[in-house]
Amino acid sequence: MDALQGLSVWNRACELAVDTLRTLATCSDADFRSHVVRAALAVPSRIADGYERRSRAQFAEQLRGAKGACAAMRTQLYIAADLELLDAGAAHRLIAEALQLSRMLQPLIDRCEYQAPPRHESN
Repeated sequence: MDALQGLSVWNRACELAVDTLRTLATCSDADFRSHVVRAALAVPSRIADGYERRSRAQFAEQLRGAKGACAAMRTQLYIAADLELLDAGAAHRLIAEALQLSRMLQPLIDRCEYQAPPRHESN
């Protein structure tokens, strides 16, 4: 199994992307659909990109990008619900999951940023 598959936040982000693609499949506004889908796909993609990086700082940067994509997606979905481009119930379900992913990402970001670097013995 790919080590990335063991990362629960990545798995949930992939599920959110699939759910978003399925939910928006019938959306009549192609431009809007494209923006939301790009944001949804960015979340697991940024997590995966960061996971493959060589440093905690680079991983944290990609995780922050994934968290930002969650925020962009939520914003677009709120607007879609208000404009009735998407069923309000479906929009709020996706919003809730994107918010949960943001909450899951923050502790990972904190660990990457604030974990003490290894000590080096002085000679």
